[in-house]
Amino acid sequence: MVSAPVLPRIKLDHLRTLTDDRGILQHAKFSVPNRVEGYATDDNARALVAVLKLHEIHRDADVIDLIETYLGNLYHMQKPDGSFHNYMTYDLKRVNDELTDSLGRALWACGYAQQATIPGGLRDLAKEIFDRALPWSMVSTSPRVKAFALMGLCHYGAAFPTDLNAKLNAGALAERLVDWYRVNRSDDWAWFEPYITYCSSRLPQALFLACNWLSDPAMLEIAKESFAFLSDVQTVNGAFVPIGNERWYHEGEERSLFDQQPIEAACTVEAASTAFSTTREGRYLEAARLAFSWFLGRNPKGVTLYDPTTGGCHDGITREGMNLNQGAEATVSYLLARLELEKLERLVAKRSRGSRTPN
Repeated sequence: MVSAPVLPRIKLDHLRTLTDDRGILQHAKFSVPNRVEGYATDDNARALVAVLKLHEIHRDADVIDLIETYLGNLYHMQKPDGSFHNYMTYDLKRVNDELTDSLGRALWACGYAQQATIPGGLRDLAKEIFDRALPWSMVSTSPRVKAFALMGLCHYGAAFPTDLNAKLNAGALAERLVDWYRVNRSDDWAWFEPYITYCSSRLPQALFLACNWLSDPAMLEIAKESFAFLSDVQTVNGAFVPIGNERWYHEGEERSLFDQQPIEAACTVEAASTAFSTTREGRYLEAARLAFSWFLGRNPKGVTLYDPTTGGCHDGITREGMNLNQGAEATVSYLLARLELEKLERLVAKRSRGSRTPN
């Protein structure tokens, strides 16, 4: 049994240090923003989800300016055809125009915004960005773009329940994920690709999120089976140990232990939370708690990645120890995981109180 970890107090100091009026800078040297590296669309999308989630859970009006900033960055980075530039230099040159995962993350963020209790103008802008970007997710060949877009569509569809096209598009995205899974699955490999790389938990998470809306029990079974397989791979000696990005994990080969990234722990917390909300099965609560504990020292090096003095998060765990930089991806990933676990623990506590209420 994995007990509930003590959740550190939320501190946005470092998030604000990394953020200026253009968006969130993607890298830091130790805890100092590295302006040379500029801004990534990915980081601004996930930062938008984080502050939307913070506003949702804590009704914190002080983060409206951050919502405006990150949403404004996505608007600036969207091209006239609806796709996105991926990076922007500090002197405002937009570069790297190939279709990448930033498209999916932008759709996730702008779809998430449709259910948020934020000023209508912000929701309207997010909807416009979403509507223009969605067609690109249909032609993408990336499972992660499909998964993130599906997650965004689930939130979008909940906000606009009479929009039949949203459900049709969600069904098309989900079916593509299901197809990839069925093609690659074998007796000892229950996964969507012949390798496990980054943000892996998002693939089953998208199916957990969509299965009830799409009324597809087969989709739920694939979500359960793939998440169980991934959890088994990423649990070593009773601790969460994400696949390292040195070599990732290819079917039939040994998995990489290093470098371990905070984004993997955060994705797992959120995926497990979504799975619990969908199924109410206690194993997913334990999986979320175990993955979050990685940030707080339950990892192969015994290091605490969260920095309570800055509110930031260190960039990962290498063979030598902790990467001391505190970039945007790591810091936002920690915040997403921290907020999601709080939301999950509140749900569990509410259910527990309800079960003790006499008839």
